[in-house]
Amino acid sequence: MANLFQAAGLDKEAPRPLADRLRPQKLSDVVGQEHITGPEGVLTRMIAAGRVPSVIFWGPPGTGKTTIARLLAGATGLVFEQMSAIFSGVADLKKAFEMARSRRDQGRGTLLFVDEIHRFNRSQQDSFLPVMEDGTITLVGATTENPSFELNGALLSRAQVLVLNRLDGEALSKLIARAELHEKRALPLNEEAREVLAGLADGDGRYLLNLVEDIFATVPDGGVPLDAARLAEVVQKRVPLYDKSQDGHYNLISALHKTVRGSDPDAALYYLARMLTAGEDPLYIIRRMVRMAVEDIGLADPQALQQALAAKEAYDFLGSPEGELAMAQAVIYLATAPKSNAGYVAYKAAMKRAKETGSLSPPKIILNAPTKLMKEQEYGSGYQYDHDEPDAFSGQNYFPEQMKRERYYDPPERGFERELRKRLDYWSKLRRDRGES
Repeated sequence: MANLFQAAGLDKEAPRPLADRLRPQKLSDVVGQEHITGPEGVLTRMIAAGRVPSVIFWGPPGTGKTTIARLLAGATGLVFEQMSAIFSGVADLKKAFEMARSRRDQGRGTLLFVDEIHRFNRSQQDSFLPVMEDGTITLVGATTENPSFELNGALLSRAQVLVLNRLDGEALSKLIARAELHEKRALPLNEEAREVLAGLADGDGRYLLNLVEDIFATVPDGGVPLDAARLAEVVQKRVPLYDKSQDGHYNLISALHKTVRGSDPDAALYYLARMLTAGEDPLYIIRRMVRMAVEDIGLADPQALQQALAAKEAYDFLGSPEGELAMAQAVIYLATAPKSNAGYVAYKAAMKRAKETGSLSPPKIILNAPTKLMKEQEYGSGYQYDHDEPDAFSGQNYFPEQMKRERYYDPPERGFERELRKRLDYWSKLRRDRGES
């Protein structure tokens, strides 16, 4: 019978994944999160002070959220209980809370770890509030999404959010070193392949160790180390972390917009490539490019809008991947164009005044008088036809009679707007000379 259990992998020595075998045994062993688990880390100080509140771990996959929660329970003497919001419902929560109450009656505390806590709906999140307030549980939630958007304000007010970092090259190297020590041999990769491996991991320690385990299983001890090309054959390329409906989507489009605004074509091309590689809809990117052209460049370079719209036409005509080159050209043009938000600022100021002034009528001088009554009311009386005036400019006040002339558009001395400013300044001088200002 024992052999049957062993054959089924059910004995206590059943194989476990390398990532599980290398799971840290104390908080100080966690790599890449020294700001939380290091000697001066937030959790380290909390434990030393004897007070650990409920916390929310926010970070990408494979950064140690589950491991840290388990070690935190051990360091504080709490019973560790784990559930996933993906597979749990109201009944599971009630059962967990009842068990925690029973332990509390026996003088034992419970650390309830909830993975993917943002998957719980509002009412499910609210159910945590009373058991957090009365000390029945210490909640440790884990999420890959921005808690500000995905978690209830009431829940956030009762928990401290701790941000876990994507593992950098140094942290990933430490994990590889631990794997080599565990396996008692060097990872059979040359230097170039090691760099490629770190890139494939994309900051995910768990995924890295899974790849390392595959490599150890593929190359026997003493075998020829893999180069980058052979490594690509052994492991499948990982799709970059990117959810088109969540943070990755908004973070990258924001990065693209800000690098264009900051006149950095190289960084802008990088984020464009990131989004296209991850499968973003090119038309979504082009729509944002059109917005950049009118919001951040405007009349400083009127051709910017034409370039953005031309990129859409080219993409519609060519498709992928050829049409993506037109997108790259437009991004370069936008990033290197002179920048001005004067039109954007002017529009917002005009909208604000339009809402404040309500339904004020335009001055009678610019209103037509199609009826006798309107002529008697002097509609259109005194209007000066600009083409008949010196310099084709009358300088009349076209604002409502209850308002003084106001200025919203203030172009900078950049790009084409330098010429527009000269025109506006010239017309202002004419108004002053004619006593119209």
